[in-house]
Amino acid sequence: MFNRRTFVTTTAAALTAPFLARAQSNILQGAISALPQLHSIQVLRGEDTVFAEAPRGPGLDRLTNIKSCSKSIVALLLGAAIDRGDVPSVAATLAETAPSILPANATPGAGEITLEDLVTLRAGLERTSGPNYGAWVSSRNWLADALTRPMVAEPGGQMLYSTGSTHILGAALAEATGQSLLAQARERLGRPLGIEIPPWTRDPQGYYMGGNEMALRPTAMLKIAKLMRDGGLYDGAQVIPETWVDASVQPYARSPWSGLSYGYGWFLSPSGYTLARGYGGQIIAAHAGRNLAVAITSDPTQPARSGGYFGDLMRLLDGPVLALG
Repeated sequence: MFNRRTFVTTTAAALTAPFLARAQSNILQGAISALPQLHSIQVLRGEDTVFAEAPRGPGLDRLTNIKSCSKSIVALLLGAAIDRGDVPSVAATLAETAPSILPANATPGAGEITLEDLVTLRAGLERTSGPNYGAWVSSRNWLADALTRPMVAEPGGQMLYSTGSTHILGAALAEATGQSLLAQARERLGRPLGIEIPPWTRDPQGYYMGGNEMALRPTAMLKIAKLMRDGGLYDGAQVIPETWVDASVQPYARSPWSGLSYGYGWFLSPSGYTLARGYGGQIIAAHAGRNLAVAITSDPTQPARSGGYFGDLMRLLDGPVLALG
């Protein structure tokens, strides 16, 4: 029954809500002021942008290098390729999907690596990231270099964070679909989301780099976060299959550095975030439970280690950002 007490309580809550929201925004504002590496942050709750600030850097509508957030974009393109029938399933092997990218001297067993092994960073091949990155991108053939590295783990086993694995996946998608990674990204994400995806780095054989160096506007990053939050749905259209998004947020591995679980190209936090993470502190984050989508850009020239700046960003997401939900 709607009585005087109910009326007073409801009215008080309605009057208090704007003050609480303002207070939470002020807390977030104060938190980002203490992070000199942070360039921009946007928070979408439902359909409303409740926070959007760019205290440093080029702003919210200028292209920025999203670094390894690119890995999460390639993962979405894999889901789209499977949905269209260009690839039979994540269980398909490299030998079945793209035999032409396998060098004659490929590491024994490389052809049996599955697309799921690649998208979950469990290919088993020696990493091309970290101390091996410079030599890898300086090689004459990135695919041959990655696919002739020794097997240091069983494929499908432990997580070995390696841009080479995602580059192999991107090249396999190019071969399977007959489209470059750029063309796929523009057709399957750029056009339906209304975002610009400019060309980015290509390897010596002409394959677009899978896993690094893509550029997006922070506002475009927020749209991808919203897409993930809403199960692949955007503006009334199912852009990425909901079943793929659901599969993407299942834990298949765990990062030995951050401790975060890893799905199909996305990190998963204990607090419920689905995260794309790039060097320097680039983040695309979705929290379906709180109806939040978040995009963060940072200085791309500075490291963001789990025990340092990235840890600060996680505390920001788990604290004042989550309080906005």
